Amino acid sequence: MALSKLQYFEDSNLRLSEFTKALSHPARLEILKTLAKQETCICGEIVEKLPLAQSTVSQHLKELKKYGLISSEIDGPKSCYTINWSKLESYFGLVQGFADNLKKMNTPLM
Repeated sequence: MALSKLQYFEDSNLRLSEFTKALSHPARLEILKTLAKQETCICGEIVEKLPLAQSTVSQHLKELKKYGLISSEIDGPKSCYTINWSKLESYFGLVQGFADNLKKMNTPLM
């Protein structure tokens, strides 16, 4: 049985890798774009915008929700999805911090 070595990595790198995994499929990016335009919508509305089956869209919604990038509220038999802007902005801060650190590492010493 393989043992995880994740405890040896910085927390910010672990969170950043989760964020990039959550965005690692173009369908998930399209879902976020759809939600940004409409603020809130149900799965069926998202399915209409994508060339994917409803079950596939549901799986992508599940992944985005798993990483906290979207949230849902049950409205009768439907779930209404919205972007979790605070979580998204937090992740973008991690991306910016990572990029800034890379630039500092690449700066020649004087």
